[in-house]
Amino acid sequence: MTIDAREAYRRALDHFGALVHQIRPEHWDNRTPCVDWDVRALVNHVVGESRWASHLLAGRPVADVGDAFDGDLLGDDPVKAFDISAIAAVQAMGEERSLTRVVHLSFGDVSGEEYINELFADALIHTWDLARAIGADERLDPELVEACAIWSADAKETGDRPTATTGEPRSAASAADLQTRLLASWDRHG
Repeated sequence: MTIDAREAYRRALDHFGALVHQIRPEHWDNRTPCVDWDVRALVNHVVGESRWASHLLAGRPVADVGDAFDGDLLGDDPVKAFDISAIAAVQAMGEERSLTRVVHLSFGDVSGEEYINELFADALIHTWDLARAIGADERLDPELVEACAIWSADAKETGDRPTATTGEPRSAASAADLQTRLLASWDRHG
């Protein structure tokens, strides 16, 4: 990755959060590029991922957390719920051992750096999903797109696919820009 995983994740969350703050009341039921998710479900997913981060980066296994983050995590103030969860996730990954700690996921153990990269990719791809759903600017930060493309290609080689995937990756024309090619590899079409 061309930039530190923690910095990439923080920046992706910041961009997602900026869009969350642009959501108008009529947007919450809009469909997203994610199968079966509207805007509220997409934001709820990212909030859930952020809330999981502090527990998993502290070394807790998934089984210990259980179903604590199932269901609606947004309550009556979805924007505030997002802000609080993003702050907690950024704080958790800022811990000294966050990159080297073993993180116990449902499919096995990974390094903290790998987990943070997964969170980063998820947040970045979902930033585009949210922008598309609310009619906002869909251009992603080019540095983050490049970092995600590099990490995603490496993850594909090892057989690991992050959570933002909604189907089989598709190819984009080789002349397409990097964002278009990245999105196509995540089954997104601009």
